[in-house]
Amino acid sequence: MKRYITNQGIIQIFGSLLLVIAFMFVSNYFVYKNSISSIYEKVTENNTLAVKSMMKSYDDSFRSINNILHAIHGLRFNDLESDEAGRIDMTKVYMMQDSIATLVSSIDFIEDVIVFYDDYDIAITAKGTSSLDHVFNQKYKSMYDANYWRNYMRTKNAFKIFAGEYYKISSETFQQNKKKLMLAVDGNKIRISNKNIILLIDEKALMKNANQNLMIPGASMMILDQNRNVILSTDPNPDIRGMLDEIYLSSSKEESLTKENYEYHFFKSEFNGFIYIDKVPYQFNNIDSVSRANRVMMVTTIVCSIVLSIFLSIFLNRPVKRILKQLGRGQTIGNDFRKIHSDIVQMQNEIDSYKKQLKTIGSEARRGVFLQALDEYSHSSELDLQIQNYCSDFFRSKQFVLVMFHLSMKSNEHGPMMPIDRISEIIQVSLSGMNASLFYERQLQFIAIVNMNQVSERDTLLKHFKAHLTRMENDELAGYSIKASVSKLYSSEMANIKYAYRNVMNGMLYRSVNEASNVLDMMKIQYEWSVYFPFEKIEKLSNYVTVGKLKEVKEIIAETIKENSDRDIHHHQLTHIAKTIFFYLVKHAGAEANTNNELYQLEQQFMYKVDHAFNCTVIEDALIEAAKYIAKHSKPEQASKLNPAFISQYIELHYMENLYLDDIAAVTETSSKYFSSYFKKTFGINYVEYLNKVRLSHARELLKDTTYTVAEIGEKTGYLNSSTFSTTFRKFFGISPSDYRKQNMS
Repeated sequence: MKRYITNQGIIQIFGSLLLVIAFMFVSNYFVYKNSISSIYEKVTENNTLAVKSMMKSYDDSFRSINNILHAIHGLRFNDLESDEAGRIDMTKVYMMQDSIATLVSSIDFIEDVIVFYDDYDIAITAKGTSSLDHVFNQKYKSMYDANYWRNYMRTKNAFKIFAGEYYKISSETFQQNKKKLMLAVDGNKIRISNKNIILLIDEKALMKNANQNLMIPGASMMILDQNRNVILSTDPNPDIRGMLDEIYLSSSKEESLTKENYEYHFFKSEFNGFIYIDKVPYQFNNIDSVSRANRVMMVTTIVCSIVLSIFLSIFLNRPVKRILKQLGRGQTIGNDFRKIHSDIVQMQNEIDSYKKQLKTIGSEARRGVFLQALDEYSHSSELDLQIQNYCSDFFRSKQFVLVMFHLSMKSNEHGPMMPIDRISEIIQVSLSGMNASLFYERQLQFIAIVNMNQVSERDTLLKHFKAHLTRMENDELAGYSIKASVSKLYSSEMANIKYAYRNVMNGMLYRSVNEASNVLDMMKIQYEWSVYFPFEKIEKLSNYVTVGKLKEVKEIIAETIKENSDRDIHHHQLTHIAKTIFFYLVKHAGAEANTNNELYQLEQQFMYKVDHAFNCTVIEDALIEAAKYIAKHSKPEQASKLNPAFISQYIELHYMENLYLDDIAAVTETSSKYFSSYFKKTFGINYVEYLNKVRLSHARELLKDTTYTVAEIGEKTGYLNSSTFSTTFRKFFGISPSDYRKQNMS
């Protein structure tokens, strides 16, 4: 017994097991202390914080709704009549529709806005204009039709939010889908304007905006308006009958009530007086019995663990002594486990160190020689000799092809960048079964030498890579886009490596912008030079960027990219076009655009995205992003000066408006008489004639390229009615608009 007690090995084992027991005891103690009741209290406390956060989100949403209602009332289009009695001025209608669309564009939970007047049978929405009957009887069908809303708005009503109902929504393609919508109807007891406004709110988007997932499982929320009507509930069967009579919310703004198996927490909004009800499951039962069971488990576990520790300590003593003898320690006295551990760690470290050194030296030597062989410049005789020594290592057949793998990260969604060694291992798997060697070059580019005995093996190789690259993009390399360039077939000579390398490098440069395959066959590349670069539209693009018309900017960029895509030009040609447009736009950036080198950083990011883009969409997005930044920090010319360039640019951008002589004179800060004289002298024709030429030039394009009616084209080009448009068109071109369209359609 004395021998066992004085043996350090047994003491170490016993002490280790006791340490495990101590950890188990501490863990069980914390479980006991944080029993179900404590956990429940913390969970409900966190749920209350989450509900308050959601309540703030809902208040912000209702505040946004209120702001939009006031903003629409503030629009100046209270009278839609034109100068002709009884007719609606469609210019005012379109301008109001644009204003409404702009107001609600940034709020994703608003499905639509409907504005109508007591005196007109027209409904103006954020998505278009039609009659009120069409809006509520066809587009948004529910239990409330157009007559209901006309009658409702004629009576005196306060602001009200109607609970969500399922609406049948018809699209322009005559397809119908169901969506649950809430209606926010503006009050009319005090008329701010003569507009009747109804907001359609997507209930699902509104709840998503408030992050409803923060609540604990089993909990639900209800929202009551100031009249204590339920307007939103996540509980399919809300039952609050009698509860509101038992609470008083005027001073504290918060109250709680326990009923049956649930706790109800009431919160009153300071913004609009709405009541938010948080319904959570009540505290679990049998908590005391669970606590007693925890204590019994703790005592039983500790006693059993101590007994087991004593037996294991004695049993493991002899094997420990044998291990020490095998390691050359013999009969030693002292800390047995420390000696065993130190000897094993030392041996393992030495072995691993030698293996890593040998592997690293060998692979780096092969990689260095290979990269030097790619260099087309001459080397010293010693280096050439070293390259030739590796010739047998690279070439094991009569012929070879070079395969270059290009990788690009799609986004940061898939986590941090994968280590190069791991990517290399994944690609190496796709080369298994082939007589190939893989090397990492730079910037996520890998090069493989694939040896071949027959010409037909190259076609098999192409099919193999098409399947494997698609699999890798969807599996091991899900965060990356991958393309491979396969060179022509070359004889196995060291001098041919540089030619094969140049061949695969041209694969990424001269690939088609519409190339859908992830494997580029260099033997099938067709050279194309039909590049599209519309100088006149790029000039317009500069003007639009200067005045901040981003919609037109996006259209010109998209049209330029699409036209080049249709012409199937090479990728490097499209990158040159994108860079040219970028530098054409940069000259319009003001001095503040480069604060803290932001413009420099924009250029660097743009160049990287374009150079490493795998498709046209990436290039288009990069151009639009750069144009937005430059438009935000542009340096437009002063519109108050008599400048021919500014005047022509202003007319080009505003020709569709009622651009009378007095209006343009006010823009240039001159009188109409002086401006008319200046315009005639500068442009050689009078102002009205010049404006008509600009308008009719655009009208001709619309007649040829669109299906708009003659009246619609007249309105879109600035004419108040179709009669004036047709008369002016015939005066300038000697033919009516309808006949002009027929001639150009044949």
